[in-house]
Amino acid sequence: MIGSFDARLFTEATITLFVIMDPPGTIPVFLSLVGLRSRELRRRAARQAVAVSLGVITLFALGGEAILSYLGIGVPAMQGAGGILLLLVALDLLTGRESAEPHGAEDVNVALVPLGTPLLAGPGAIAATIVFVRQADGRLGAYLALAAAIVAVHAVLFAFLRYSDLVIKVLRQSGITLLARIAGLLLAAIAVQLMADSVRGFAAHL
Repeated sequence: MIGSFDARLFTEATITLFVIMDPPGTIPVFLSLVGLRSRELRRRAARQAVAVSLGVITLFALGGEAILSYLGIGVPAMQGAGGILLLLVALDLLTGRESAEPHGAEDVNVALVPLGTPLLAGPGAIAATIVFVRQADGRLGAYLALAAAIVAVHAVLFAFLRYSDLVIKVLRQSGITLLARIAGLLLAAIAVQLMADSVRGFAAHL
């Protein structure tokens, strides 16, 4: 039936997006960027990051193929751009430069970039969403299932970021500083992988 809820697509999309967006894995990066700020600023950053991610994923779900086609941009280009941006943030975290430790209103900017995008709503999540939209193939029930999956994953993301305070109580300030270095290394690896995927994507179209 056209209007029946597609449980299979919901399950597949939820698991895929959960693995790609990796809610537990966002905690080290989140804390390394805003862990030393006040509780209110951390909570606001969590809300901002998840809201931006949800907005970006929804935008590409609604018109991702049209947007990329109009701008002449492919997924490999997005992977390369995301990799470069994440690498810059990773270098800040690894070297402990002040730009990796935002203050005041700048916390919101960090929540938008790189947390909201490209870390949460990155090329992988965007590409997966576009693929699932294609699978929906005009079926209302499939579109509803995909929308439910996107919302469900972002609800889990928010829960992980919102309650990262529990991790702070265990790590303290020195632990968060150490976590920032580890997160920087992980981000650098993610960035290199994105750029490698970008090169392979371009090479495949030669």
